[in-house]
Amino acid sequence: MSLATHDQISALIRHRRSIKPVDMDAARPVDRALLTQVLEDATWAPNHGMTEPWKFLVYQGAARRRLAETMQQVYQATTPANEFREDKMKKMGETPLLASVVIACVMERRGGAKIPAIEEVEAVACALQNLQLSATAAGLGCYWSSPPLLDARPFADWLHIGAEDRCVGLIYLGWPREGLKWPRSVRQPVDAKTNWYNE
Repeated sequence: MSLATHDQISALIRHRRSIKPVDMDAARPVDRALLTQVLEDATWAPNHGMTEPWKFLVYQGAARRRLAETMQQVYQATTPANEFREDKMKKMGETPLLASVVIACVMERRGGAKIPAIEEVEAVACALQNLQLSATAAGLGCYWSSPPLLDARPFADWLHIGAEDRCVGLIYLGWPREGLKWPRSVRQPVDAKTNWYNE
C-alpha cells in the first residue's frame, strides 16, 4: 500500500480553502460513490471511547429546497424582531440551491455521562476537517457554515435529532465553477503561537 508523503499531505492541508456556494456549479452533480468516500474519510477522525458521534444528513436535488425553506421558516420564527434581517432570510432561501450537496453534520450524543459533550463536538469537528481535506483532494469545493439557527430547537426537530444532539454545521459541497481562481490565504508564523519548554 502506497501512502502519500508528508510533503503531499502538508501541501493538501495548505491548499484547502473555503469555497462559498456562490462559487460552485450547482448544475454539476457529485457522484454518489465519491460522496460516500468523502463521508467515509470523515469517519476516520479520533473520538473518545470510539463513540463515533457523527451523523450526516445529505440533501441533494429537491431536498435542498426543503432545507432552504425550513431554514427561512425557523429564522423567521426564532429571530427577535430587532435582529431580523430580510436580506439574511432571502439568502437562506437561496444558498442551499447554489451547491450540489448540503450536509447537515450532527453530533449524536453516544458517550453518556462518561464522555463530556464537548469531546463529542470536538470529534465531529475533526471529522469535518477530514471531510474537507478529502473533498479538496477530489477537486470539490467545500464550505462549512454554522448559522445561529442550527441551535434552534425547531430546526433540530426538523432534522429529527435528540435533545442532547447538536447540528455542528452545514457543509456545502460542489464542483468549483469553471474559471474559478482558487483563493489564496496566509497564516501567522507558528512561532507566534507556540511556547517551547525544554526544562
